[in-house]
Amino acid sequence: MSDRSFGEPPRRPLTAAVVLVVLGVVAALGIWDVQPPAPRPASISAAEFSAARAFEHVEHIGQEVHVTGSPAATRVRSYITDTLRSYGLAPQVQDTVGVNAGKFGDGGMAHVDNVVAVLPGTDPTGQVVLMAHYDSVQVSYGANDDGAGSSTLLEVARALTQGGAAKPRNDVVFVFTDAEEACLCGAEAFVGQHPLGQKQSVVLNFEARGSSGPAVMFQTSEGNADLIDVYAKTPEPVGTSLAVEVYRLLSNDTDFTPVLAQSRFTGLNIAYIDGSWVYHSPFDRTTTMNRASLQHHGDEALALARAFGRADLGPLMKPASGDAVYFPFAGFLVRYPAALTWPLAILALLAVGALVFLARRRGLTSVPRTLAGLGLALVPLIAVAVAAQLLWALLVAIRPGYGELLDPARPTWFRFGVVALTAAVLLCWYALSRRRVGPVPLATGALGLLALLGAVFAAAIPGGSYLVALPALAGALAGIAALYVRHPLARLAVLTVSAAVATLILAPTVALFFPALGLATGAAPALFGMLLGLAVLPVLEPLYRASTEPRRRRLGSAPALAALLVALVCTTVGMINDNWDARHPEPTHLMYALDRDTGTAEWVSLEQSPGDWTRQYVKSHQQLNRQFPVLPEGELSVGPAEAANLPAPQATVVSDEKSGDQRTLTLHIASQRDVRFLSFYGEVGDHRVLSATVAGRSAKTYIADQDRFGVVFHGPPPAGLDVTLVLRGTEPYKLRLVDGSDGLTGLPGFTPRPATVGVFGSHSSELLAVAVTQTL
Repeated sequence: MSDRSFGEPPRRPLTAAVVLVVLGVVAALGIWDVQPPAPRPASISAAEFSAARAFEHVEHIGQEVHVTGSPAATRVRSYITDTLRSYGLAPQVQDTVGVNAGKFGDGGMAHVDNVVAVLPGTDPTGQVVLMAHYDSVQVSYGANDDGAGSSTLLEVARALTQGGAAKPRNDVVFVFTDAEEACLCGAEAFVGQHPLGQKQSVVLNFEARGSSGPAVMFQTSEGNADLIDVYAKTPEPVGTSLAVEVYRLLSNDTDFTPVLAQSRFTGLNIAYIDGSWVYHSPFDRTTTMNRASLQHHGDEALALARAFGRADLGPLMKPASGDAVYFPFAGFLVRYPAALTWPLAILALLAVGALVFLARRRGLTSVPRTLAGLGLALVPLIAVAVAAQLLWALLVAIRPGYGELLDPARPTWFRFGVVALTAAVLLCWYALSRRRVGPVPLATGALGLLALLGAVFAAAIPGGSYLVALPALAGALAGIAALYVRHPLARLAVLTVSAAVATLILAPTVALFFPALGLATGAAPALFGMLLGLAVLPVLEPLYRASTEPRRRRLGSAPALAALLVALVCTTVGMINDNWDARHPEPTHLMYALDRDTGTAEWVSLEQSPGDWTRQYVKSHQQLNRQFPVLPEGELSVGPAEAANLPAPQATVVSDEKSGDQRTLTLHIASQRDVRFLSFYGEVGDHRVLSATVAGRSAKTYIADQDRFGVVFHGPPPAGLDVTLVLRGTEPYKLRLVDGSDGLTGLPGFTPRPATVGVFGSHSSELLAVAVTQTL
């Protein structure tokens, strides 16, 4: 084989530099296309969405912690209803009890006050529901989560009612749900009890899991092809069918979960997700919100409200015949029917096979060498995943507070570091393999691996097959064309075009998955980056000396060493730039658990490797979920605490009736403190509860994860809860009661955190729990 590459371009270093610059620009443009637009001022047309106008709502909603059932939540709800009335709407408050309809099934219930308002259509064919939740978690101001969604709905309501445009044809329903953070109970109450929740609808849910980034459409109902056609025509659509496939496999929940549980709904779920360090933390405030993200949220919400508002909703309120495959590409949302997934995957395999056949006839490869290249292509994929996770483990070892985060507060330099590390692994592997196997066998083997992965993805996650099948197809077709183009620069140009196609497909995915999964799962974006590297191998060849020239090890290792140096510099700058300070404090978790049965108390932390501040309180590890079922299973960091003089919740027997082998207990359960939740549980392994009614709603009789009966009631009335239990057997029944309030200040032994130590965003941060056992 006298010429082992697709062609030897002149001036290899200069040619390589030009190609890399071109691909860098293409990657930057592809990533730029999925960034949020600039925020618009309040002075723009009343018909448009203004982030400045919406931000005025954020300032009201996110000015204080407003957990379900709190006076602050009442003030937020009043602001929402007053604002809707000022637009000429007639909001109603749905005052009821909701039951957890999420994937976890933890026995959650809540008293909820949903706000529902209707903009009647001129000639309705159905209704479109815009949904966001207005409650926050117990330590968060909720400016982003979900002040962004609630403020978006308010500004959309203003634009539709006062913007001067024609009124929508279809009814537009605005739903501001309560208790999403607690148990998705507001959404469950709407879809389960409200009259408007019984109608067929297109539902659009708006969320935020962070403070910045584009508004990504990350979840859909099944049979989404028709909905995607509408979504693709919004001003700046950002979404990928891969995200939908991945999210369907995860246990994550939003208010969209109880919506999808009902076949009468179709819809889309949209959120911005970067800046996750503020998520559920005290730093989810107006000062951390990126108004460009709010603008993108609003642009999509208003465009979708208008598009669905004027559409014939009959077909859209039913699942289409199939899902769509879609992804951002060169400023567009490319989409095609999922039915084409397998044909494209097979076509990619055939194209790679044709390339190998033709390259073999030219003496550039052989079947054994291509198969060797395919097997070797697995090496950098595995290596980069391991390297990315080792990098995160190193960062956590140096700075333990990172272990509580999905991403550092300032992740940009670290992300550049992972990209550079991916390039270093790729270039090192290529330098070590190209002379032994040959550039063309490596390139065709890599394309073969991509095509095989396209078939695997088509079977497992059809919405993600395009990520590898299309680059493999483009690369194979370009390789075939390059075999018949005589001029070396023309050959390189053809290969560069296919590399640019792969870059436009994969670079935005890398950019979107960094915030989606964080550096804590940095292997995912690193793997996507490596797939891109494998797709562009032919245009990397000019970085090295021609295969016919003598080997120079130093020159051959230079590209990989340069990339590794960039990775080290970026990571170092990231560490220097991301020091803990008052604006970005080290996240810590601490709660207090008092057992009135024993008169003992414990400090408890979810930190597995507690930092310096937390170590003042916790000294060992212990399982506590039996005594305090609101805590997760497994060993937690604990330490002895002084028992505070706090009353325990109490169950009072109202009536006790026995009939045969059954016992019906009517109880009144109340807390003796001002609490956020009130919970009660049977013994572990007990299956005696045949039915349970709490505050008029049926409750779960068994929590599989805890192997017991249990209810966690959020926002309980101050007077307490009426509970009816039907038990198997007439013997005494033990009930474990736990209530929880927020705030550790004033507890004996607690010292307030210094400015550089913060609170980790968690549903149990700063929790004060009191438990007692009663035998009934």
